[in-house]
Amino acid sequence: MKPIIFSLPGNDETANKIADKLSAEIGSLQIRRFPDLESYVRYETAVEGRKVFLVCTLDRPDDKFLPLLFAAAAARDLGAAEVGLVAPYLAYMRQDRRFQSGEAVTSKYFANTLSPWIDWLVTIDPHLHRVTSLSEIYSVRSAVAHAAPAVSAWIKETIPNPVLVGPDSESEQWVSAVAKNAGAPFMVLKKTRRGDRDVEVSVPDVENWRNHTPVLVDDIISTARTMIETIGNLTTAGLAPPVCVGVHAVFADDAYSELQRAGAGRIVTTNTITHESNDIDVAPLLAEGVQYVFG
Repeated sequence: MKPIIFSLPGNDETANKIADKLSAEIGSLQIRRFPDLESYVRYETAVEGRKVFLVCTLDRPDDKFLPLLFAAAAARDLGAAEVGLVAPYLAYMRQDRRFQSGEAVTSKYFANTLSPWIDWLVTIDPHLHRVTSLSEIYSVRSAVAHAAPAVSAWIKETIPNPVLVGPDSESEQWVSAVAKNAGAPFMVLKKTRRGDRDVEVSVPDVENWRNHTPVLVDDIISTARTMIETIGNLTTAGLAPPVCVGVHAVFADDAYSELQRAGAGRIVTTNTITHESNDIDVAPLLAEGVQYVFG
């Protein structure tokens, strides 16, 4: 029997693409709010004995998490053979330890709350810091797909004469990998700190890049402060307006418009989070992740 995929609100396009790749069935799941704002969840397609895949990206997670949890619990309660989660963007990865006395370690609590209701998890480039793999906090089997090959392919096909730019030394490993796959050169900005508030940023070998299109790449664009600062440095150096590429289009508050105003020549993201800047499709990578989970 084919697995059956259910899309939580706002995830229909990704769910349909994954279903096509996996030759899976699309099921109908009703999720709405009662007048008192409690969540109502109902499976309109039978799940008994079926392998159920839930597709739910988890940006702005606080409003999405309870409906997701209820959907996973209901599938189990209704006799699903297995319940898996495809979360293109996985939330609550940042607070992975107690930085100040009294703080909640929310990445652990989030994982502990979700894990009992699912059998597996597939995501794209989770924002790992001190946790090096999902298995350290999630008790279910998991697969992490990486967007870098898709980003590299997009750059190679779309941007004439690109040079990838890393804002600092910490970004070099990520930027160099994307650049290598795109067949493009890369540079990393140099920072010279003279004091707590006196930092000079320079573009190395700037004359070599006058005829190139700078491309800034990051895994998450949230406040966009790093990209905005980097655009300023490139503009000061006399380079062309850069293309800004992000994997996860979080764009907190007015970050998108601020990035536009800062002088970005173009802003492009993958579709892990639905946004007008989406131009790189990662649904095939998610489908591969599901196949990997099943061995």
